[in-house]
Amino acid sequence: MVSPGQRSGWIAVTGLVLVLFLVAHLAGIALAPFAPVAFTAYADALHRQSWLPLAELLLAAAGLAHPALSLAQAVADRRARGAAPALLVSRRGDPLASFASRTAAISGGLLLLFLGVHLLQLRLPRAAAGLELLQLRASLASPAALVLYLAAALALGLHVFHGAEAAHRSLGLLEAANGSRIRRWGRGLALLLAVGFALVPVLLVVRP
Repeated sequence: MVSPGQRSGWIAVTGLVLVLFLVAHLAGIALAPFAPVAFTAYADALHRQSWLPLAELLLAAAGLAHPALSLAQAVADRRARGAAPALLVSRRGDPLASFASRTAAISGGLLLLFLGVHLLQLRLPRAAAGLELLQLRASLASPAALVLYLAAALALGLHVFHGAEAAHRSLGLLEAANGSRIRRWGRGLALLLAVGFALVPVLLVVRP
Protein backbone atom coordinates (compact mmCIF):
# COMPACT_ATOMS: atom_id res chain seq x y z
CA MET A 1 0.00 0.00 0.00
CA VAL A 2 1.39 3.38 -1.04
CA SER A 3 0.95 6.12 1.54
CA PRO A 4 -0.27 9.58 0.46
CA GLY A 5 3.18 11.01 1.17
CA GLN A 6 4.90 8.37 -0.95
CA ARG A 7 2.38 8.88 -3.72
CA SER A 8 2.96 12.64 -3.72
CA GLY A 9 6.70 12.03 -3.84
CA TRP A 10 6.42 9.73 -6.84
CA ILE A 11 4.14 12.21 -8.60
CA ALA A 12 6.87 14.83 -8.14
CA VAL A 13 9.65 12.48 -9.28
CA THR A 14 7.83 11.27 -12.40
CA GLY A 15 6.87 14.86 -13.20
CA LEU A 16 10.51 15.90 -12.95
CA VAL A 17 11.54 13.09 -15.31
CA LEU A 18 8.96 14.25 -17.84
CA VAL A 19 10.02 17.89 -17.55
CA LEU A 20 13.68 16.99 -18.09
CA PHE A 21 12.65 15.09 -21.21
CA LEU A 22 10.61 18.04 -22.46
CA VAL A 23 13.55 20.41 -22.05
CA ALA A 24 15.81 18.05 -24.02
CA HIS A 25 13.07 17.43 -26.61
CA LEU A 26 12.50 21.14 -27.13
CA ALA A 27 16.24 21.73 -27.56
CA GLY A 28 16.24 19.10 -30.31
CA ILE A 29 13.13 20.05 -32.24
CA ALA A 30 13.96 23.77 -32.05
CA LEU A 31 16.48 23.01 -34.80
CA ALA A 32 13.70 22.01 -37.21
CA PRO A 33 12.49 25.46 -38.36
CA PHE A 34 15.91 27.12 -38.23
CA ALA A 35 18.41 24.43 -39.26
CA PRO A 36 16.57 21.60 -41.02
CA VAL A 37 19.75 19.82 -42.14
CA ALA A 38 21.10 19.86 -38.58
CA PHE A 39 17.73 18.65 -37.27
CA THR A 40 17.70 15.72 -39.69
CA ALA A 41 21.24 14.76 -38.68
CA TYR A 42 20.33 15.08 -35.00
CA ALA A 43 17.18 12.94 -35.35
CA ASP A 44 19.02 10.29 -37.36
CA ALA A 45 21.88 10.12 -34.82
CA LEU A 46 19.45 9.95 -31.91
CA HIS A 47 17.42 7.11 -33.38
CA ARG A 48 20.58 5.04 -33.92
CA GLN A 49 21.59 5.15 -30.25
CA SER A 50 21.60 1.75 -28.53
CA TRP A 51 20.27 3.22 -25.28
CA LEU A 52 17.21 4.83 -26.90
CA PRO A 53 14.77 1.86 -26.47
CA LEU A 54 15.53 1.68 -22.74
CA ALA A 55 15.17 5.45 -22.39
CA GLU A 56 11.84 5.34 -24.20
CA LEU A 57 10.66 2.50 -21.96
CA LEU A 58 11.57 4.44 -18.80
CA LEU A 59 9.94 7.56 -20.22
CA ALA A 60 6.77 5.62 -21.04
CA ALA A 61 6.72 4.26 -17.48
CA ALA A 62 6.99 7.80 -16.07
CA GLY A 63 4.37 9.04 -18.54
CA LEU A 64 1.89 6.37 -17.44
CA ALA A 65 2.68 6.53 -13.73
CA HIS A 66 2.38 10.31 -13.43
CA PRO A 67 -1.30 10.65 -14.44
CA ALA A 68 -2.24 7.38 -12.73
CA LEU A 69 -0.72 8.49 -9.43
CA SER A 70 -2.19 11.98 -9.80
CA LEU A 71 -5.66 10.54 -10.35
CA ALA A 72 -5.28 8.24 -7.34
CA GLN A 73 -4.15 11.20 -5.24
CA ALA A 74 -7.10 13.33 -6.37
CA VAL A 75 -9.57 10.53 -5.52
CA ALA A 76 -7.95 10.03 -2.11
CA ASP A 77 -8.04 13.77 -1.38
CA ARG A 78 -11.71 13.98 -2.31
CA ARG A 79 -12.61 11.02 -0.12
CA ALA A 80 -10.65 12.53 2.77
CA ARG A 81 -12.63 15.75 2.47
CA GLY A 82 -15.87 13.83 2.28
CA ALA A 83 -17.40 16.39 -0.06
CA ALA A 84 -16.93 17.98 -3.43
CA PRO A 85 -13.75 20.04 -3.47
CA ALA A 86 -14.10 23.76 -3.08
CA LEU A 87 -12.51 26.18 -5.50
CA LEU A 88 -8.89 26.74 -4.71
CA VAL A 89 -7.80 30.25 -3.82
CA SER A 90 -4.16 31.21 -4.02
CA ARG A 91 -2.75 32.07 -0.64
CA ARG A 92 -0.48 34.56 -2.33
CA GLY A 93 -3.31 36.37 -4.08
CA ASP A 94 -2.05 35.02 -7.42
CA PRO A 95 -5.02 34.43 -9.78
CA LEU A 96 -2.90 32.69 -12.43
CA ALA A 97 -1.44 30.26 -9.89
CA SER A 98 -4.94 29.54 -8.61
CA PHE A 99 -6.21 29.00 -12.15
CA ALA A 100 -3.30 26.67 -12.98
CA SER A 101 -4.03 24.66 -9.84
CA ARG A 102 -7.78 24.40 -10.49
CA THR A 103 -7.24 23.32 -14.10
CA ALA A 104 -4.35 20.90 -13.49
CA ALA A 105 -6.56 17.88 -14.25
CA ILE A 106 -7.86 19.49 -17.45
CA SER A 107 -4.42 20.49 -18.69
CA GLY A 108 -3.11 17.02 -17.85
CA GLY A 109 -5.96 15.38 -19.75
CA LEU A 110 -5.33 17.58 -22.79
CA LEU A 111 -1.65 16.67 -22.69
CA LEU A 112 -2.55 12.96 -22.66
CA LEU A 113 -4.81 13.47 -25.67
CA PHE A 114 -2.06 15.33 -27.49
CA LEU A 115 0.49 12.65 -26.63
CA GLY A 116 -1.72 9.96 -28.15
CA VAL A 117 -2.18 11.95 -31.37
CA HIS A 118 1.52 12.89 -31.47
CA LEU A 119 2.65 9.27 -31.14
CA LEU A 120 0.24 8.13 -33.85
CA GLN A 121 1.56 10.85 -36.16
CA LEU A 122 5.29 10.52 -35.56
CA ARG A 123 6.11 7.23 -33.84
CA LEU A 124 3.62 4.64 -35.07
CA PRO A 125 5.37 4.03 -37.36
CA ARG A 126 8.59 6.01 -36.93
CA ALA A 127 9.79 7.81 -40.04
CA ALA A 128 12.67 6.35 -42.01
CA ALA A 129 16.07 7.93 -41.54
CA GLY A 130 16.23 11.36 -43.12
CA LEU A 131 12.45 11.76 -43.34
CA GLU A 132 11.72 12.94 -39.80
CA LEU A 133 11.22 16.58 -40.79
CA LEU A 134 8.91 15.66 -43.67
CA GLN A 135 6.80 13.55 -41.32
CA LEU A 136 6.71 16.37 -38.76
CA ARG A 137 5.56 18.88 -41.39
CA ALA A 138 2.93 16.42 -42.63
CA SER A 139 1.57 16.05 -39.09
CA LEU A 140 0.90 19.81 -39.05
CA ALA A 141 -0.80 19.96 -42.45
CA SER A 142 -4.28 20.02 -40.90
CA PRO A 143 -5.39 23.27 -39.20
CA ALA A 144 -7.02 21.13 -36.49
CA ALA A 145 -3.65 19.50 -35.78
CA LEU A 146 -1.97 22.89 -35.43
CA VAL A 147 -4.71 24.04 -33.04
CA LEU A 148 -4.16 20.89 -30.97
CA TYR A 149 -0.40 21.54 -30.84
CA LEU A 150 -0.97 25.12 -29.67
CA ALA A 151 -3.56 24.08 -27.10
CA ALA A 152 -1.16 21.44 -25.80
CA ALA A 153 1.61 24.05 -25.49
CA LEU A 154 -0.68 26.25 -23.41
CA ALA A 155 -1.75 23.27 -21.29
CA LEU A 156 1.88 22.33 -20.77
CA GLY A 157 2.72 25.83 -19.58
CA LEU A 158 -0.11 25.82 -17.06
CA HIS A 159 0.70 22.29 -15.88
CA VAL A 160 4.36 23.08 -15.28
CA PHE A 161 3.42 26.44 -13.74
CA HIS A 162 1.44 24.56 -11.10
CA GLY A 163 3.61 21.45 -10.90
CA ALA A 164 6.96 23.12 -10.30
CA GLU A 165 5.91 24.52 -6.93
CA ALA A 166 3.74 21.52 -6.03
CA ALA A 167 6.62 19.11 -6.70
CA HIS A 168 9.03 21.01 -4.48
CA ARG A 169 6.40 21.10 -1.74
CA SER A 170 5.77 17.34 -2.04
CA LEU A 171 9.49 16.63 -1.77
CA GLY A 172 9.84 18.89 1.26
CA LEU A 173 12.11 21.32 -0.58
CA LEU A 174 9.83 24.37 -0.52
CA GLU A 175 10.73 26.68 2.35
CA ALA A 176 10.24 30.34 3.17
CA ALA A 177 13.88 31.03 2.33
CA ASN A 178 13.74 29.59 -1.17
CA GLY A 179 10.04 29.83 -2.02
CA SER A 180 10.31 32.96 -4.17
CA ARG A 181 13.28 31.58 -6.09
CA ILE A 182 11.57 28.24 -6.75
CA ARG A 183 8.41 29.97 -7.96
CA ARG A 184 10.41 32.30 -10.19
CA TRP A 185 12.43 29.52 -11.80
CA GLY A 186 9.40 27.26 -12.12
CA ARG A 187 7.34 29.91 -13.83
CA GLY A 188 10.22 30.83 -16.10
CA LEU A 189 10.52 27.19 -17.13
CA ALA A 190 6.77 26.97 -17.73
CA LEU A 191 6.91 30.04 -19.97
CA LEU A 192 9.92 28.71 -21.87
CA LEU A 193 8.28 25.36 -22.57
CA ALA A 194 4.92 26.86 -23.52
CA VAL A 195 6.39 29.45 -25.89
CA GLY A 196 8.93 27.04 -27.34
CA PHE A 197 6.47 24.26 -28.09
CA ALA A 198 4.03 26.80 -29.57
CA LEU A 199 6.58 28.53 -31.79
CA VAL A 200 8.09 25.43 -33.37
CA PRO A 201 4.89 24.17 -35.07
CA VAL A 202 3.87 27.68 -36.08
CA LEU A 203 7.24 28.35 -37.70
CA LEU A 204 7.16 24.99 -39.47
CA VAL A 205 3.78 25.91 -40.96
CA VAL A 206 4.53 29.50 -41.98
CA ARG A 207 8.09 28.94 -43.21
CA PRO A 208 8.70 26.97 -46.42
